[in-house]
Amino acid sequence: MFPILERPGKRKPAPGRVAAALICVALAAGCGSSSSSPSTPASSASSSSPAATPTSAPPVAAPTTSQSPAVTGPAPCATTSLNVTLGASSGYAGGVVQTIVFTNTSGATCTLFGYPGVSLVSAPPYTQIGLAAKRDSTVPVTQITLATGASANAMLQIVDALNFGPATCSPTKAAFLRIYPPNQTAPVYLADTSQTCAQPVQTLSVSAVQAGSGSTS
Repeated sequence: MFPILERPGKRKPAPGRVAAALICVALAAGCGSSSSSPSTPASSASSSSPAATPTSAPPVAAPTTSQSPAVTGPAPCATTSLNVTLGASSGYAGGVVQTIVFTNTSGATCTLFGYPGVSLVSAPPYTQIGLAAKRDSTVPVTQITLATGASANAMLQIVDALNFGPATCSPTKAAFLRIYPPNQTAPVYLADTSQTCAQPVQTLSVSAVQAGSGSTS
């Protein structure tokens, strides 16, 4: 029989090395099994804490509605509620003082406050001649309450146009007084043939209304 010859360069591993290799394989298997187990993720503090509630602005109180009744009173006297007339007059050197009377002819109480608007005008179409009356502050401005049939008055001063030179004044005879009751836009026309200035010369002045039918004395 021929003896079995070993191939050169290939040696059997030593028994000690085989044992060590087996131990390493076993350890590797254990490490792999432990590392393959799923790990429990750490819970996030931000995800587990409740969401912060935004701070809201304090509620705005709804405005309260006043339950008190509105204060009412007599309405201003409309032109159609008044009978406007010329009352007593008094002449003086250089002019005349004329009373304008306002009588409430309506069935309701009304009020007058302030100054009437007054100017001298021609015959229709009632073109104004010269300047309208300026306001005279001699009489204090107060509210006048007129019951049905009651009267108030204003004092109109008309300066004679002949007091001024012809070139300055251009004297012209009027045909009517145009009178607006206080705070009204509808006028009344009363016949008046006073001489006035066609030029811008102040010949008229009027007081605030006052109670009563008036007197020039």
